[in-house]
Amino acid sequence: MDTHEIEVRRSGRRRRTVSAYREGGRTVVLIPARFSAAEERAWVDAMIRKLAAGDKRRRPSDKQLQERATDLSSRFLGGLAKPVSIAWVTNQSTRWGSCTPSEGTIRISARVKGMPPWVLDYVILHELTHLLEPGHGGEFWSLLASYPRTERARGYLEGVAATAGLPRKEETDEETDVQAGEI
Repeated sequence: MDTHEIEVRRSGRRRRTVSAYREGGRTVVLIPARFSAAEERAWVDAMIRKLAAGDKRRRPSDKQLQERATDLSSRFLGGLAKPVSIAWVTNQSTRWGSCTPSEGTIRISARVKGMPPWVLDYVILHELTHLLEPGHGGEFWSLLASYPRTERARGYLEGVAATAGLPRKEETDEETDVQAGEI
């Protein structure tokens, strides 16, 4: 069972369906009004498990990020990009990801969690490509072109950045990153 707040909402209009979603720091479970207390408990438990499974798929762990990076490098970069580490970080407010090629480390903004998998794959590939080509020159984009959803993912991230009002920033010399304004 989840440790955060659970709110059960009963509806007289609801006949057979049960649904659940996250709202703020709580989970809301919608059930028919006619359900008994035992049915309510069973359905709440089932919906919590279902939401957790979905969270796990959409929000991979650092270990799963590493496995995903290895797979993406193999499929799209010939296995040449081999990061020492890849991890979620919460301190990137204007970047989707960043990479320090000299150390082989990649950081992915926690803001990417929950985005479509093909967007996360693009951000990971963008950073993996920096391990092979630190700048954003022609060779960099040529390597990244092997991913068929590059333009779609870039458009998605541009839309998210514009909606959030994220500023464009220039890159630093050592770190290369996917920034909100230059994906």
